[in-house]
Amino acid sequence: MSEAHADEIVDAEIVEDGEMVPAAPTARLLVDMHTMLMPGEAIPTSDDPGTRYTERDVYFDEETAQAIREAEAEGSPQRETAMRLFEAWCAKQGQVAKPCTTKTYTDYGYHLMTRGLKVTTIRHYMSLIRTSMPAGKQPDPSLYLRLLAHYRKKNKRALRRKEAFPITLSYLVPMMKKAEADDRPIGWRDSAMFAFGYRFLGRSIEDVDLDLEDVKILDDRVLVWLAEDKTHKDQDQTIPLLDRPDLDLVFRMRRWVNYLAEQGITTGPLFREVLRSGKVATPETRARKGATKRGVYLRPQTVNERVKLWFAAAGLKSDGRPVSSHGLRAGGATDLGVSGATDEELWEAGRWKKGSPIPRERYVRPAKDANRDLFEKVPVYDPEAQTQE
Repeated sequence: MSEAHADEIVDAEIVEDGEMVPAAPTARLLVDMHTMLMPGEAIPTSDDPGTRYTERDVYFDEETAQAIREAEAEGSPQRETAMRLFEAWCAKQGQVAKPCTTKTYTDYGYHLMTRGLKVTTIRHYMSLIRTSMPAGKQPDPSLYLRLLAHYRKKNKRALRRKEAFPITLSYLVPMMKKAEADDRPIGWRDSAMFAFGYRFLGRSIEDVDLDLEDVKILDDRVLVWLAEDKTHKDQDQTIPLLDRPDLDLVFRMRRWVNYLAEQGITTGPLFREVLRSGKVATPETRARKGATKRGVYLRPQTVNERVKLWFAAAGLKSDGRPVSSHGLRAGGATDLGVSGATDEELWEAGRWKKGSPIPRERYVRPAKDANRDLFEKVPVYDPEAQTQE
């Protein structure tokens, strides 16, 4: 080596003749499913190879995998609807739906905003989609939430909430009588389901998820064992539903349960499909019609449809608010609040979280304010009386 070039050597490694000089490590790209880059941004890299994982770190054993599959198969109807719509949109866009990238998740959130949906609806759908992703692969919601906050400020109509029409006793009793008019098993089921839904103050999914084993019918009440609810996670409760003459809860529930027993059904879903023949659906008959994830358990949407059917059949009219199965819960809360129930009593009856403003603000106050007119204090103007004076 010439003396002129000796000073140019900064670092070197001595090797034997014929030995290969190890190549310099290549930069490792730090990109994953959540990476989002603006035009012109460089892709982040690192020279540190990082931790090395093996197959044992990423593959579940078969027992755990099977348990996960079973848990995922029990998704709620709302979650299934949200994912079905999301998957259809992703297919149209040519993007992966599950697990989705944060960019795809943000895009879909903005898509829902362009449709003018309510803020609460968008939040609900996006939450269901995010929690439907595999563990450890959920998208980052921060950018979508920033867009939603901007959307909220610009679209006041998107804040409007459509409350269910409260099916109070004055509406409920005619509906039950109409359902029972033909004295058919499906009418017995529906009237029992309506009386139970009103008195239990449950959410539709809670009603249709109950099993016969969860209910005990006594002479003056119905005892309901509830493993958990939206407010009380991992906290079971035994709830007594005392009967009353206008509901005839005990009679209606006993008639339905006895009908199930006559067909040899003493376990499994409390409320289930009734076939045209009058017989109750079984796993075998349900499978022939086309298996569903809920099997012989009624879907919440079915309860919704039956409420609409008997409300209309009884010749009833709402005030413009939508009629739905949630109206049973709203009706019970409204009747309680208008009759003087305290906030504590409302929270206990409907199993709302203590301190929740929902029963008072959504159900009780609107009912009390419906016929309230502050201008009643102002005398009616009568021009003839003014002339006579």
